[in-house]
Amino acid sequence: MTVMPDHWITRMAQDHGMIDPFVAGQTRDGVISYGVSSYGYDARMSREFQIFTNLDSAIVDPKNFDPNSLVEREGDVCIIPPNSFALARTMEYFRIPRDILAICLGKSTYARCGIIVNVTPLEPEWEGHVTLEISNTTPLPARVYTGEGVCQFLFIKGDAPPDISYADRSGKYMRQTGITPPRL
Repeated sequence: MTVMPDHWITRMAQDHGMIDPFVAGQTRDGVISYGVSSYGYDARMSREFQIFTNLDSAIVDPKNFDPNSLVEREGDVCIIPPNSFALARTMEYFRIPRDILAICLGKSTYARCGIIVNVTPLEPEWEGHVTLEISNTTPLPARVYTGEGVCQFLFIKGDAPPDISYADRSGKYMRQTGITPPRL
């Protein structure tokens, strides 16, 4: 297995639509950086997000998810309450090649503030906007900026393509747009 470098990411984005919109190089002046880096791509958070709330005393159940446990917001920032959680999505739409697995890690600028970004792996031939799970582990409200870098994707090339890709098995999160809550 090999982690793919910047020139491969750029070629796959520009010639094959792997990342759209794609930012060549890194934008960093006055913002949390985004765009292609040495061995990854720093994705941006869109202007739409959903914040967990306990207004209706909902219980979070992945088998029977209650949308009343979330409040929808849109704007230039997302304020995540103390010890709470929000869902967001990437601005970028990803199309993962058949022989690639993409792994997401949070940006160090946020991690050093107690803001953790979690994303499950993007499997071979998955495509869509990535739903981001953002946790505020601090006892203080936390601000996350839209249109700026929030996480980094690493692209790992397998030794051989899988027998069955995410697209082959018609995965339940295939071609998702917007923020996608849990599905069973």
